[in-house]
Amino acid sequence: MSVLMVALGGAVGAVLRYLLGLIPVKEITSFPFITLIINVLGALLIGSIAAYSARHSVNESLLLFLKIGLCGGFTTFSTFSLETAQLIKSGSVFEAIIYAVLSAVLCICAVFAAEFVTARIF
Repeated sequence: MSVLMVALGGAVGAVLRYLLGLIPVKEITSFPFITLIINVLGALLIGSIAAYSARHSVNESLLLFLKIGLCGGFTTFSTFSLETAQLIKSGSVFEAIIYAVLSAVLCICAVFAAEFVTARIF
């Protein structure tokens, strides 16, 4: 049952990531804004889930679905890594550094922000 919950969550997360990836940003800039947004949203989501489940009893299957499945299928660290390498290879080293730093800092801040807000709401 646990594997099924992770698989279902992963499918939902992957579809959501795919749908967001259809937003036509690449026509405007080569900077991977969509991947950055996906990773920050995923960090917000997992931070909220962690904060909520730390204060309330949450079904273990639901946690597997949300944290490992949905967030794991939705966030895109492997895509982030590939896009950073591609920026470097194309000579956009400054953009690669900005992207890597923004991704790390914003996603960590998103987790803290989500935990802070979720702890006060629930």
